[in-house]
Amino acid sequence: MINQKQMELGLAGSNRCPRVVRRERRRRQANWWFDQMRQVVERAMDWEPAPRFQPEQTWLPGTGKQNQR
Repeated sequence: MINQKQMELGLAGSNRCPRVVRRERRRRQANWWFDQMRQVVERAMDWEPAPRFQPEQTWLPGTGKQNQR
């Protein structure tokens, strides 16, 4: 039994290569992420640096050489 009608092969846009679709999705996600990071940087405040700490050495009572008498 031979069919004399021509079969139609539909190549609509929905049959795109999965790699291309995945790449586009990753690009959109990356663009969203970098847009968020740019907004964070734009909203950042300038901070005054903390004053320089001066170390101080102290003895705790009852410890070390003071206690050996």
